[in-house]
Amino acid sequence: MTSTSASSRDSVVAALRAAGCVFAEDEAQLLLAAARTPDELTAMVDRRACGAPLELVVGWAEFRGLRIAVEPGVFVPRRRTEFLVEQALAHAPEASVVVDLCCGSGAVGAALADALAGAELHAADIDPAAVRCAGRNIAPFGGHVRAGDLYEALPERLRGRVDILAANVPYVPSDEVAFLPAEAREHEPLVALDGGSDGLDVLRRVAAEASKWLAPGGCLLVETSERQAPTAVDAFARGGLTSRVVVSEEWYANVVIGVRS
Repeated sequence: MTSTSASSRDSVVAALRAAGCVFAEDEAQLLLAAARTPDELTAMVDRRACGAPLELVVGWAEFRGLRIAVEPGVFVPRRRTEFLVEQALAHAPEASVVVDLCCGSGAVGAALADALAGAELHAADIDPAAVRCAGRNIAPFGGHVRAGDLYEALPERLRGRVDILAANVPYVPSDEVAFLPAEAREHEPLVALDGGSDGLDVLRRVAAEASKWLAPGGCLLVETSERQAPTAVDAFARGGLTSRVVVSEEWYANVVIGVRS
């Protein structure tokens, strides 16, 4: 490393530290690698120092070993959601038809398709920005993404054929959105965060119709909070699914899995 590049790195680290970034050294390395010019680096550091999520600044997020493209206005995939992907693969390791509902960037669908060579992948989201972004991420796997409200976006030919239905639904109660970290609250779409009065409005809608789309033995997987999990299990049961909750202490993740008998 030359003295000039070392000086540049030190100045970036200092600016990030001053802005309160806990992992300033790691973030500086990513920003330096992403910036093509000194002016672009300055602009990126300024955006990050003003609170923009690092993933939106550099244009990608790591998810289960993949580099997932993200852009402003799109929900940034959380690393804890890798647990949902792991559970889906454990339940249906030979899945041939996969649907990523409420797909956001398409990270979950891309990760599943990456692990399930040759699987037929479909994704859907109500947000046009998410659909555009997901298209970039699932195209390498031959995936198809459509805009629409939940199942309305899916082709009818998928009814009764889906082996894995992953739905990373919004589950923050409406009156708790204001308490989310500023990175999420100010830079991610409200539709991807706000789950209604108790956070489970979208989950209930997904659970109610899932059995019509799942193949026999197919599974629906939804991430939720520990507090919401019992209510989510009830919603799955009303939708005719046999369900259970799996928990990762490492990722602080709770996933409800429902199976069509």
